[in-house]
Amino acid sequence: MNTKRTFIKSVAAAAMATLAMGSAFAADITGAGATFPFPIYAKWAEAYKAATGNGLNYQSIGSSGGIRQIKAKTVTFGATDAPMSGEDLEKEGLVQFPAIIGGTVPVVNLEGFKPGELRITGPVLAEMFMGKIANWNDPKIAALNPGKKLPEQAITVVHRADGSGTTFNFTDYLNTVSKDWADKVGKGAAVKWPAASSVGGKGNEGVAANVNRVKGSLGYVEYAYVKKNNMTFMQLQNADGKYVAPDDLTFASAAAGADWLKVPGMGVSMVNAKGANSWPISTASFILMYKQPTDKAAAAEAVKFFDWAFTNGKKMAQDLDYVALPDSLTTQIRAKVWTQIQK
Repeated sequence: MNTKRTFIKSVAAAAMATLAMGSAFAADITGAGATFPFPIYAKWAEAYKAATGNGLNYQSIGSSGGIRQIKAKTVTFGATDAPMSGEDLEKEGLVQFPAIIGGTVPVVNLEGFKPGELRITGPVLAEMFMGKIANWNDPKIAALNPGKKLPEQAITVVHRADGSGTTFNFTDYLNTVSKDWADKVGKGAAVKWPAASSVGGKGNEGVAANVNRVKGSLGYVEYAYVKKNNMTFMQLQNADGKYVAPDDLTFASAAAGADWLKVPGMGVSMVNAKGANSWPISTASFILMYKQPTDKAAAAEAVKFFDWAFTNGKKMAQDLDYVALPDSLTTQIRAKVWTQIQK
C-alpha cells in the first residue's frame, strides 16, 4: 500500500472539511487562489486549527482568481504561482512572498507504461503541446525511448481552462526551451493552445481528471496531484542534459541556487535551473497581502499562520512532496516582508 498516496487522499478530504469550518471564528483567515499549493495549505490549516483553534477558509480557484480577489479586498491573502511584478505590487500596495516550493509535471494516459518509464526533452514536449507532434509513435518520441513500443495513437492535449499560475510556469518553461513556442505561443497564466486536438480543465483537479479520462492524452499538473491521482508522469531532460523524475529532492535541487532577493517581490523563476539533479519545471507559490490591510486582525492572524507553518509544517510539506522554504529565506521574509504589513 502506498501510504503517502493514501495520506494525500485523506488530506484532501479532511482539509475540505477543515477549510469549510473556518468562517465560524472571528479571527479566522480567508484566502483564495492557486490550486498548485492547495494540498499543503489544507494540511497546514488542519494542523493549525488543532493547535490554535483558528481556521483558514481557502478557495482553490486558480492564481488569476486569487489575484482578482485580493485586489477586490474580499480575502485576507491571495495566492499565486505566477508572481506579480514589483511595479504592480507597488501600484496595488501589496507585499509578496514565497510560501512553498513544488514542481509541475507532464502526465500521460498511455496503456502499458509505468510512471517515469517514458523520457522526453523540452523541445519535443513543446512540439507535442503545439500539435506539431500529433501521434505517440512519432519518430522524435521514439528516438528518446528506444526499445519502447509506442502506440499508433493520437495525442490529445489537456490544458488549464482557467487563469493559472501552473500554466504560467509550464509555458515559461516551454518558452525557455523552444524558440518556436516562444515565437508563436509565449507564456502566461492563460495562452491560446495551438494543438488541434485539445481539451481544457478547471484547476489542477480538472486537468488530472481529464488526463485520467481521455486515452492518449498529455497534460501538466502539480506533483501532489500526480501522486493523489496515481498518474503516469514522464522523465524530463534538464538543463544539464540529465533525465530526472519529479520529487521533493529534484525540486529542492532546482531551488538551491535561487537568489530570492534579486527580484522585487521575490518572484524568482526556477524553470530550467542548472544542476544535475534539478527538476526543470520547479516553482514557488506566492502569497499576496496588503501593506495596509482593511482587517488588521485577520492580516495579523494570516502572518501568524504562515509563521507557524514555516516553523512546524516542514514534515507535512515533505509528506506531500513539496519543499519547505529554507530557514535562511523564512528569516528574510519575517524581517523584510512581514514588517511592511501594518498592524
